[in-house]
Amino acid sequence: MAERDLHIVNRIRNQIARLGDRVALRHQVNGQWQDISWAEFGEQIQQLALAMLAQGLNVQDKIGIFSNNMPRWTVADFAALYNRCVTVPIYPTSTPQQAAYIINNADIRILFVGEQAQHDAALEIAAECPQLERIVVMSQQVELAEHPLVCSYDDFVQQGSGDAQAELEQRLSQTAMDDLFTLIYTSGTTGTPKGVMLDYGNVAGQIEGHDEKLALDEGDVSLCFLPLSHVFERAWTFYALHRGGVNCYLSDTNKLREALVEVKPNVMAAVPRVYEKIYSAVHEKVSRAPFHRKVMFTWAVNMGARMALCHQEQRKPSLLLKKSYKLADKLVLSKLRKILGGQIKFMPCGGAKLDAGIGRFFHAIGINVKLGYGMTETTATISCWDDECFNPDSIGLPMPGAEVKIGENNEILVRGPMVMRGYYKMPEESAKNFTEDGFLKTGDAGHFDDKGNLFITDRIKELMKTSGGKYIAPQVIEGAIGKDHFIEQIAVIADTRKFVSALIVPCFEALEEHARELNIKYHDRLELVKHSQIRELIEARVIELQKDLARFEQVKKFTLLPKAFSMDSGELTPTQKLRRKVIQDRYHREIEMMYEESHKKASASQH
Repeated sequence: MAERDLHIVNRIRNQIARLGDRVALRHQVNGQWQDISWAEFGEQIQQLALAMLAQGLNVQDKIGIFSNNMPRWTVADFAALYNRCVTVPIYPTSTPQQAAYIINNADIRILFVGEQAQHDAALEIAAECPQLERIVVMSQQVELAEHPLVCSYDDFVQQGSGDAQAELEQRLSQTAMDDLFTLIYTSGTTGTPKGVMLDYGNVAGQIEGHDEKLALDEGDVSLCFLPLSHVFERAWTFYALHRGGVNCYLSDTNKLREALVEVKPNVMAAVPRVYEKIYSAVHEKVSRAPFHRKVMFTWAVNMGARMALCHQEQRKPSLLLKKSYKLADKLVLSKLRKILGGQIKFMPCGGAKLDAGIGRFFHAIGINVKLGYGMTETTATISCWDDECFNPDSIGLPMPGAEVKIGENNEILVRGPMVMRGYYKMPEESAKNFTEDGFLKTGDAGHFDDKGNLFITDRIKELMKTSGGKYIAPQVIEGAIGKDHFIEQIAVIADTRKFVSALIVPCFEALEEHARELNIKYHDRLELVKHSQIRELIEARVIELQKDLARFEQVKKFTLLPKAFSMDSGELTPTQKLRRKVIQDRYHREIEMMYEESHKKASASQH
């Protein structure tokens, strides 16, 4: 494909012209799924692009989108890109102060907000954002405030004029690969958010790489439920539309289970937590099943695993295995696939490391999970599990076009067309993140195996060192323990400490059901997590889950928390990564108590 044809705006315009009445987008209206055709999608983009011109937006001016997933998110995105403007996403769960920082740093002139929460947050900070000219409300359910900046989406579109058509056509004819298409602010586990500058060449690099690696067909259905404000879902949406797929928008992630059954997606970008929850729910259900069903489940998954290994190693299965697998699939595996709608071709997975055992389980039941590794700074994917030679402990082979090597301190370094231009208004920070020969420093330590699979050993900046001089990789421990269905969140503590401890947030849905079965009486969650039987339950599970870790890596003490870590309290980034410093400051007393208790026991044993 010629370079100009790989410009995402030109790709979308070609698909609109070619696919016309075919379905482009799908969304829920009053609980019912409704279709938007490619022609309607194109018409909506065109109308909004003209309205943006009427607002006086210049080439490379910034517009912000502060909203949950909805078709208008993508319409606003492409309307800005038609005008050669720059889209700046803001996480829908951001606090007003976080949103204000991005609006001001990125010089956003028009802000599109989704629902009531974003409308209210935008109003709260409007006075602090002098360059903000318009707050356009996309959802019709929002109660609009009487404010000079606020207008409904429909009213804004009405301002568009056909007189501006010639100027819009001129901008479309001048699309350039080195134009910025977005600034995405990385939340960062520490420090100030940085605006990652991505251009059309970056998107084109990913499109070419994905075309070579994946088989997504025209009309394939993709369920869009991760936030579009994150590079993973947005880049995947671009790719799905580039291939002529149908993008289904889910604004309420709590309804994912129902949506999977209703939409029956062929593909879906997901994070490891989705797989962990399905895996633990299936295994919990099996643990309660009669003995013969447990045996059947174990046998069926084992047959699936053996068949998956044959496929992976490109060897023919025996006749006996073929027959056994066919029966296993009929009795068990096909039913498990129906949890995900029953039509999955493959599922891109990213955002964190997926436990190898969980990856193997999904491949055994016939779900082709494709774990990838990437960053905002690389327009998402750097590496991805191959269909054949992948190692489930790895993060796959580098994508076509991605040059990956191991640098100082075993740091993974990346160069290629998908790598960012730099950080907005931060030239020193940009320079610091590249080597002299132009490789991006990922901040992750890793290595390659002899087949070219890439492995992450840890986040360089997040390695912890115990007072005994042992290096601890917190994510490894958190991944091992966090896959249990009784555990929702875990934060490991080890830096400068004698041993590893952890703050654990239980999965209260599972825990409360367990408490009912044991007839445990409690007034609130604080009382529940302090109950001796609950502590014993979690302790037994923690011991079992970490038995494969080295002794110095194992959690020796833990504290159960009655309340989850959240973005609102500053303990999580918008991508759900732990802000360790905030957590350690907030739970300082609980942490110190774990070590004091241990110190007292040690002192007592010496006397």
